[in-house]
Amino acid sequence: MEDIAATARDFRNHVEFSPARLEQIENRLAEIARLTRKYGGTIDSVLEHLSESARRLENIETAGLREKELEKRLAAEFDVYIAAATELHDKRVAAASKFEKEVEGNLKAVALEKARFEVRVEPANRTGGNPTGTEGVSEKENMQITRRGFDHVEFYFSANPGESPKPLAKVASGGEASRLMLILKTSAMTRDGEKSAVFDEIDAGIGGRVAEAVGVKLKQLSRLQQVLCVTHQPQVAALADKHFAVEKSMSRNKTSIGIRMLSETERVDEIARMLAGEKITDSARTHAAEMIEAAKNVKARAKR
Repeated sequence: MEDIAATARDFRNHVEFSPARLEQIENRLAEIARLTRKYGGTIDSVLEHLSESARRLENIETAGLREKELEKRLAAEFDVYIAAATELHDKRVAAASKFEKEVEGNLKAVALEKARFEVRVEPANRTGGNPTGTEGVSEKENMQITRRGFDHVEFYFSANPGESPKPLAKVASGGEASRLMLILKTSAMTRDGEKSAVFDEIDAGIGGRVAEAVGVKLKQLSRLQQVLCVTHQPQVAALADKHFAVEKSMSRNKTSIGIRMLSETERVDEIARMLAGEKITDSARTHAAEMIEAAKNVKARAKR
């Protein structure tokens, strides 16, 4: 016991008490407690926040350097984009020329022999004008950059001689648009190797000789691929290999829609109905039968 007492006395005699040091330690403990409460409740979460803050500070301090590096990379990537987009532009211009000739060569087949068709491939830009002609804006800043390149492609059309071609959406009438759309679709589909083509009232807004011309074009297309056509034109229906009727029926106050293939007799009646309306006359049936018979000669020519 005496040894223990001596050791305690010796320890007490050598202990240095500093009020300033005590205050410093207490303040530090209080600060640690405050930081712990604020940043997650543990010392580890406080240290993690410290590391994250240090990283953010470093990013702020090196922002100027990184900005220059990013600008350099952006310029390099822009050059790569321009090279690829320019190559795509050149291919589009070449393809547009071929497509124009192909479409214009087929316009006569749908009674648009005097029409003109153009494909215009022009650089697009943000301000709507010439990419290099906007005051105060560089060509690079004004260029419209998309994943499809920098081109604006638009179809232009003129139905009559002496008229300059204008955007297709603004000048073509319903009948003209239907016929031109047929030519555009057939050209695109034969080029892409499609196996089937579906036309929903492609002959809208036309009739008589023009409707027959459209029917012949559809028949020619059917040599290359299956053609499904929804039509209200007897001239087109008469050229079909198979004729289906879409019919509505009522059962227990519920409307049902069905489709069935017509027999030869039913087909004559259906085309007669297209010609005369709901009340089918003998003369309409005779005319319908004559149209179907005449269509056989057209089919034979289309197969050659």
